Amino acid sequence: MSTNHSLSGVYAAALTPLLADQTLAKEDVTKLLDFLARRGCHGVLLSGTTGEGPSFSAPEKIELWKTSLSIRKSHPKFRLLAGTGTPSLDETIDLTRTAFDLGMDGVVVLPPYFFRNAAEEGLFAWYNQVLLKAVPAGGFLFVYHIPQVTGVSLTLDLFARLKDAFPERFAGLKDSSGNPEHSRQLGEKFGKDLCVFTGNDRLFTTALRNQASGCITYLANIRSQDLRLIWDAFERNEAEMEAQARLDTTRAIVDKYQPAAASLKALIARLYHFRRWAVRPPLVPISDEFEKTLLDELIQAGITSAR
Repeated sequence: MSTNHSLSGVYAAALTPLLADQTLAKEDVTKLLDFLARRGCHGVLLSGTTGEGPSFSAPEKIELWKTSLSIRKSHPKFRLLAGTGTPSLDETIDLTRTAFDLGMDGVVVLPPYFFRNAAEEGLFAWYNQVLLKAVPAGGFLFVYHIPQVTGVSLTLDLFARLKDAFPERFAGLKDSSGNPEHSRQLGEKFGKDLCVFTGNDRLFTTALRNQASGCITYLANIRSQDLRLIWDAFERNEAEMEAQARLDTTRAIVDKYQPAAASLKALIARLYHFRRWAVRPPLVPISDEFEKTLLDELIQAGITSAR
């Protein structure tokens, strides 16, 4: 069985809907969250990697978070996590405090990724300040571990120190290392004491077997139904290997068409009739040729029949 943490479940690393002029498509934010809620997501991460978070200013992120709150009118239990990590300690503290003031359920915080050789003592001091100054009682902070992007590898010892210092407020991590051995090590060392979300769709079943608490993935934008099938089966002490196989196939295909945010914005528009959202530079939209090839691969693999 999964952990009993109140935030356990299936989350989408949500896309950020943008109009052609790069401003937030507010109406589409609500539509996207409603779509994800109806397709089995327990919640979303806003301003994460797939949401192009580092490309937006603090006021833009806050505008997105405020807009997202409308989902609670129709889905009151839908959970909202905010990506608040920046290289600046003060800005991260301010964003994290604001996220909780607005009513976000938790925050997912990147390490200070400019200084890639920072000592573990410095990383502990950095997260310690965020937790002390910005996370209220009853609030939850998750560390965002994605070393292939940030260049910062966070250790099990660091997680243990943070858990000892903040047993409630430091809830766990989003593990986007993509490393099944790391998933095993997390489960072996922490068991259910840490709320671990895998960030890789292909590792979802493996992570759950290693006592993970759920997932936050980019494929949840278009394949959340498969992730939810796996989650529900696991809750029944069963395995849903057909859904996992579909995710494996889909991820292997979509991973070839980077950046993921651009490919997913093309796919969600084509498959589910959303507006074709812009991406924020330095990302660029995928070409019409790439979009056709991507869609053809998914059709040939039996993932979708849409054209």
